[in-house]
Amino acid sequence: MIQSSTTRSRAVSMRILTDDQIWEIKQAAFDIIEKVGFKCRHGQVKKMMTQAGAWVRDDTIKIPKYIVQGCVATAPKGWTIYDRNGRRALEVEGEKSHYGTSTASPNHRDPFTGEIRPTSINDIALGAKVADALPHIDFVMPMGSSQDVPGAAAEVHEIPALFANTVKPAAFIGYSPLGCEYVYEMAAVIAGGQDRLREKPFLILYPEAIAPLFFPDDVVDRILIAADRFMPQLPGSTVSAGATGPVTLAGMLVQITAEALVHITIAQLRKPGCPVAMSGNVGILDMKTALMTMGAPENSLGIAAQAEIAKSFDLPTWGLAGATDSKCLDAQAGLEGAFSILAQGLSGLNLIHDVGYMASGMACSLEQLVMGNEIAGMTKRFVEGITVTKDTLARQIIEDVGPGGHFITQKHTLAHFKQELSVSKLLNRQTIDAWKNSGCPTMDQRVQEEIRSIMETHKPDPLSDKVMAELDRLKKEGEKEILAKQEKG
Repeated sequence: MIQSSTTRSRAVSMRILTDDQIWEIKQAAFDIIEKVGFKCRHGQVKKMMTQAGAWVRDDTIKIPKYIVQGCVATAPKGWTIYDRNGRRALEVEGEKSHYGTSTASPNHRDPFTGEIRPTSINDIALGAKVADALPHIDFVMPMGSSQDVPGAAAEVHEIPALFANTVKPAAFIGYSPLGCEYVYEMAAVIAGGQDRLREKPFLILYPEAIAPLFFPDDVVDRILIAADRFMPQLPGSTVSAGATGPVTLAGMLVQITAEALVHITIAQLRKPGCPVAMSGNVGILDMKTALMTMGAPENSLGIAAQAEIAKSFDLPTWGLAGATDSKCLDAQAGLEGAFSILAQGLSGLNLIHDVGYMASGMACSLEQLVMGNEIAGMTKRFVEGITVTKDTLARQIIEDVGPGGHFITQKHTLAHFKQELSVSKLLNRQTIDAWKNSGCPTMDQRVQEEIRSIMETHKPDPLSDKVMAELDRLKKEGEKEILAKQEKG
C-alpha cells in the first residue's frame, strides 16, 4: 500500500534471522534455562527462585519456562532516558539507535603523541568533554578504567569527573555493589533527589554476568540495587565464540539469550516492572592469537541477530560498534569502525556503545571516538532514508527550471538542502589544489585538530558549586568505606 503523505522514522533496515530461526533460538534458550540452569550462590536469589517455583539445588537454579515468560511480561517494553538536566534525551525503544563511547579500558591512547599509557581520571574527564561536544555521540561512559585511584573505588572518582564534563546520559559498569550505591547517591544529588532521579533517569547500569551461565554474588547485588531503585539496567555477559560459549553463532545466540533471560527474571522477581533490556555481548575469539577481536564481521552479525531476538520480546537492545583491533588511527580503524556502526545502525539496535575502543578494547582513544562520531552521523543519515512527499518530489520545481537550467537559486533548494544533504567537518571534499595549499592534511591530522579545538573552546554546562561539593564529599566517604570493606574481605 502506498502512503504518499507518510514519513517513516526509519526507512532503511535489514534482517539477519527469519521468524522461524528466532523461534528456534528462543525455544532452545528456554530449554537451557529449564534443563541446564545457571550457577548462583546468592541467598536472596535462591529464596526468590524457590518461592516462584524454580528448582534450586546447591548452587544450581533451573527455571521453568512459564516463570521466565511471566517475568518478561512485566518488564517495560521501552524507556525514556533523560540528560543530566532533566531533558528528554533518548527514547530506548523500537528501532531507534543511539551511539555511546567506549569504557573500562586500563589504557588510553594519547591523541597527539600516540602513546598508549595507563588511564587517568583526567582522561575520563577529557573523554566526557569531547563526547559532550560531538553531535552524534548520544550517551557517554567513563572512557577507561582509571589507574591513578584505588581500583576498588574507581567509580566514585570517575562518575564526578564524567558528569562535571557532560550533560549527556551515561551508562556505567560499577566495580562493586557498594560503589554502585554511591554512584546512585551522586546521581540523586545531581537530579535533586532519589524521586526525581527515578522520574527522570539519566544513568544506566551495566552489570556483567560471567559466561557461561554464572551469576556471582557481586553481579547479582548490582542487579538488585538497580532493580530496587527502578533504574534502567543492561544485561552484559560476554559470550566468546569457542571459549566461553559455542563457536557457532546460533549456539552463541542461544546462550546469550538464556543469560539475558535469567538476568531479567532475577530483576523482575525482585521488583516487577523495573526497566531491564535484553542484551549481551558477542565476543569473537581469534584462533591464531586466542585474543578477543572487536573488528570481525561476526561481531556485528551476532549482535544484530541478538537484537532481533530481543525485539521479538519487545525489549530494548544493546550493541557494540565503532571499535577497532588496530592500535592507531589507520585504514583498519576506519574500516572496522565504519562497518560495525553501519551494520548495527541498519539493525535498529537501541544503545550502541564502545565507539572509541582501540586494540581489541585494551585502549580508549579520542581519535577513534571523533572519527566514530563522523561515521555515526553518516549512518544516521543513511538509515533515515528518503522522504517522499508532494514537496520533495519537486515536480513543479523541475518544471519551472526546465531543460538546461539550474536549481541553485531556487527557494526550494534553500528550504531543503540542510535537511537533505549532510555536512562533514572531517572528510576532505576540497579540490586537489586546495588540499595541497592547506598542507595536505590527513584524516588523523584533521581528527587531532578537532580534538584540540574541543579542548580549547568547548565549555560543558557546569554543575553548581553546591553539587560539586556534595559529590566531592561522597567521593571521599565512598572511597573510605569501600576500601575498609575490601580490607575486611
